[in-house]
Amino acid sequence: MRPFDGRRVLLGVTGGIASYKSVMLARLLTQGGAHVDVVMTRASQEFVGAITFEAVTGRKSYSEIFGPGNALDHIRLAREAAVFVVAPATADFLARAAHGHADDLLTASLLANTAPVLLVPAMNDRMWANAQTAKNVAHLRDLGYSVLDPDAGPLAVGEGTGPGRMPEPETILTQIARLLERRGTLAGRRIVVTAGATREAIDPVRFISNHSTGRMGVAIAEAAWRRGADVRLVAGHLDVAVSAGPYVHSVDSAADMRALVADELPSADVLVMAAAPADFRPARAATRKIKKASGGAGDPAAPITLAQTEDILKSTIALRKPGAVIVGFALETEDLLSNGEAKLKQKSLDMIVVNSAVEKGAGFGGETNRVTLLIAGGQAEDVPLMPKTELADVILDRVEGLLNGR
Repeated sequence: MRPFDGRRVLLGVTGGIASYKSVMLARLLTQGGAHVDVVMTRASQEFVGAITFEAVTGRKSYSEIFGPGNALDHIRLAREAAVFVVAPATADFLARAAHGHADDLLTASLLANTAPVLLVPAMNDRMWANAQTAKNVAHLRDLGYSVLDPDAGPLAVGEGTGPGRMPEPETILTQIARLLERRGTLAGRRIVVTAGATREAIDPVRFISNHSTGRMGVAIAEAAWRRGADVRLVAGHLDVAVSAGPYVHSVDSAADMRALVADELPSADVLVMAAAPADFRPARAATRKIKKASGGAGDPAAPITLAQTEDILKSTIALRKPGAVIVGFALETEDLLSNGEAKLKQKSLDMIVVNSAVEKGAGFGGETNRVTLLIAGGQAEDVPLMPKTELADVILDRVEGLLNGR
């Protein structure tokens, strides 16, 4: 199932240069299964034509409040919307929306709307910094509208750089997904997720690591954020991008990851240890690059003495607050169930996700996984092969069950 299947999105487009990004946003929403109705202001049509939106959505676009058959468009469009997005939202639109104007189809539809609203401002940095704009944005947030702050970066030609750029369509898409999340079942919960591989320095240019991409941990963090949680992602090396939702702490070594988990765990309702921290590190990292042996190609390389890294869960679990749910991961090559059960008990976990490092389609690197879920005091649950994005929701469903049972 696509993320927006069957959902009706009302997309308002106002007159700014950033409106070209709205075409890509409409396209991404449509590809995700949404039915996108586009409402354009007259000014926006100076930048992008209505036919462009109709081409990417396959649906009629709207702009006029007056005319034969248009009298109730603002009521119908607002009533049918599951979410109302205005991107870009110019300074003028923000001012009119904040003061309840309804003098065109877009503002009239906004007043008739009862669905969640996301406003995506885009303007010159000085306009964004203006006290009146700040007052309008604050009032719109007080009214219950979500306002996505603009990005900083290059502005229009000759205007330098600063905050005011419309965020990329992929970032906006993530925000829309959260507004469309029906349950919001993790609202008010703080969830800490670890993801990715750590890197243990051998010398300034070499390190010990593993094949973890961080895909599973990132999927869990993003899914938890869509459910309304305050998510802290403690990330080692990642090969996948993270959406704008979770707050990301970046770390290099297992020791760095342990320190951040220790800081976050006392306030966490849930800890999901999906990272793959290194089990070993060089006992002492060289301060300079280790040179090849000088006696020729047959000389042995400089020996590296290894030491075990500190087990993050074992060394921090005493910091958990009462009622917190702790979830671990176990990547095994053999005896998956028995090894998983042993780790579940040894580390005092509430749940462990066990998967194979050798099974095709599972483990590191790929977009899919097949796992067994072990819950303390419960039965093993085999989860079939599926995309990691879907598996993230299966795992969070079980986490919610544990939270609600306490």
